Amino acid sequence: MTDSCKVLMIFPLFNAGSFWNYKETCDLTGARYPAAPLGMITVAALLPKHWEVRLINRNTELLTEENFAWADMVMTGGMLPQRNDALHIIDMCRANGKPVVIGGPDVTSSPDVYSAANFQVLGEAEEIMADFIAAWQRGDTEGVFKAPMGKTDVTLSPTPRFDLLKLDQYLHVGVQFSRGCPFSCEFCDIIELYGRTPRTKTNEQVLAELDALYALGYRGHVDFVDDNLIGNKKALRKFLPDLKAWQNKKNFPFEFSTEASINLADDADLLRDLSQSNFFAVFIGIESPDTDTLVMTQKKQNTRRSLQQSIATIHGAGIFVNAGFIVGFDSEKGSVAAGMVECIEDTAIPVCMVGLLYALPTTQLTKRLLSEGRLFVDDGQTQSGDQCTAGLNFETKRPRRDVLDDYRTVLRTIYAPGAYFDRVRRLGRMLKRTRGHRMIKGDLRSFVRLLFRIHNASPGTARQFWRMLLDCALHNPKALPYVVMTSALYLHLGPFARQVVEEIDREITNIDQGYWKIPPFRTAPVEAELELA
Repeated sequence: MTDSCKVLMIFPLFNAGSFWNYKETCDLTGARYPAAPLGMITVAALLPKHWEVRLINRNTELLTEENFAWADMVMTGGMLPQRNDALHIIDMCRANGKPVVIGGPDVTSSPDVYSAANFQVLGEAEEIMADFIAAWQRGDTEGVFKAPMGKTDVTLSPTPRFDLLKLDQYLHVGVQFSRGCPFSCEFCDIIELYGRTPRTKTNEQVLAELDALYALGYRGHVDFVDDNLIGNKKALRKFLPDLKAWQNKKNFPFEFSTEASINLADDADLLRDLSQSNFFAVFIGIESPDTDTLVMTQKKQNTRRSLQQSIATIHGAGIFVNAGFIVGFDSEKGSVAAGMVECIEDTAIPVCMVGLLYALPTTQLTKRLLSEGRLFVDDGQTQSGDQCTAGLNFETKRPRRDVLDDYRTVLRTIYAPGAYFDRVRRLGRMLKRTRGHRMIKGDLRSFVRLLFRIHNASPGTARQFWRMLLDCALHNPKALPYVVMTSALYLHLGPFARQVVEEIDREITNIDQGYWKIPPFRTAPVEAELELA
């Protein structure tokens, strides 16, 4: 029986060429990575208090031999874009004779890929970590511990171990209010992993997490990592007054961002409460301006509405929108580039995560493509990128070249400096902030760095930036900090878009020259795979 334990938690590298890896933007503030590993520090809080825990984030710091020598056990895991490094960490643990535990959404979706790990923790950890700990303490050397999907009582979730983080390494830190989403989008794995009934923490739990961050001296951007913050509106309405009171009491130390569905625009009271609690940004999955596509993919909440008016309503509440778009749906009857660009321009959304459709392991989309014999073989490693660079892992209905050409056109158009900063300019006029941005340590230095790097960016960028900044200063000065934030993101988004366009250029050239071959299709028995999924 083992009572004490030294646990080395290793957060794997994300693939370098990711939309979300804002390295150039991080450099402005001295940060090393955008987001802190909330899931891992939550698991750390579930371990016995007398166990020693160290955290190494491979995206921000080096993993050394001394780390391995110290540890009795290694815990790792993460999302699909981290798969390659997670497998590498498992190999390193095996080579160093260290037991390794793997958890997180990717192993939950694809456990067979991670069979080399000693232990697998599948699903939400709160109610099954006790079983793993008991197995470890009685001397077990392997095991699989699986939680029922979407059933975990999140009121049992502890305050994450924020003390394990080097807080100055991150642009923002996360907290979570709810898990799950009430919608059933065909391509999304959230409902498969966390269910369609959003489960919420208590108000006291979340405020205790904010207290913990505040006590550590953290100030600034906190992201509510919920899959859909407004999935349980009744619980959210009860929470926001307490959140606003907490912010008032502490003199508004935090600015919040989150993810929500477009129907947020329908609820004026909820928008007001979010704004008064100091939410400043929300990510919304728009996916496509085409109604037939939205119906086919079961994203009906985006239909029967004016997207332009909905986004304008959210901007008018002082919350700016980042959005997701996808190219490659079966319902696309022809070129979608012009319609998508028009939608992005009409809504004045500067930051758009435009990706190629990707069939994630557990989704309804994957089940359908598998039943239709259109899903490509996944060797466990080659398909570990995000959908910007590793999408279309299936046989498309439209010619693959046409889909890629549309994708290339959208990226090239919306991330041209003139187009991007014109959207920022219009956002600056619409964003009705009632509360100004609270300056924190390093803001002025970051702004000076931004000015320098904007002037050294692509031709025309500086001119477009100054035109936008002057317009905002004249017409809506309270929005200035937020258009500056959005401008800082362009230091990553502009080069990233050009890099992806170059990659798509090469793939289209290979198709034109006959070098690109359709990968093998999945050949496993369909009924068995569908039952497992």
